[in-house]
Amino acid sequence: MTLDKPTFRRNCLQKLKNRALHNSYYRSSLVNIKLIKLLKLQKRKKILFYYPLAMEVNIVKVLNSLRKKHDIYIPFMVGQSFKMVPFRLPLRKKKFGIYEAGNTLRNIKKIDIAIVPVVGVDGNLQRIGFGKGMYDRFFEKLEKKPYIIFTQRELCFTKKSICDNYDIDGDILITPLKDIKKKNRKK
Repeated sequence: MTLDKPTFRRNCLQKLKNRALHNSYYRSSLVNIKLIKLLKLQKRKKILFYYPLAMEVNIVKVLNSLRKKHDIYIPFMVGQSFKMVPFRLPLRKKKFGIYEAGNTLRNIKKIDIAIVPVVGVDGNLQRIGFGKGMYDRFFEKLEKKPYIIFTQRELCFTKKSICDNYDIDGDILITPLKDIKKKNRKK
């Protein structure tokens, strides 16, 4: 039986759901430590974060620790994609249970780094998400590709190339126990 993207997504989601919740805080902490180290090496200032869902790595501590020295943005859903808005409180729970900051009139088009949650990753370090394509549509609109960091609480990786050409590819995948770097980044 050949592995395809929908089957791999289902398997990864099941793996995430079955993972014990009692150690999710610990696993998120391990990823946060690696993420802080990586971001300190970068001299870039404009960073797109995500506000985590229950199955995703909780990166709120990293977000809060960097917000004084960096321009921090989070997604704000618009149609079938999203735009970036500055991270500011209070956040409101919106569609799909995602927390968002308030809308802005600013049209932010450039970021240096994007931190993106993944459900799974294929051999080209391309993202398999929840299947809505929001991140794919968002990154397609950017003029310049930022340095993309994927985060995952539980490694779900296949060496096979199963993604479509429009699926975004990352520069590095950070998990609690293993990191995977992209071999050749497209410029």
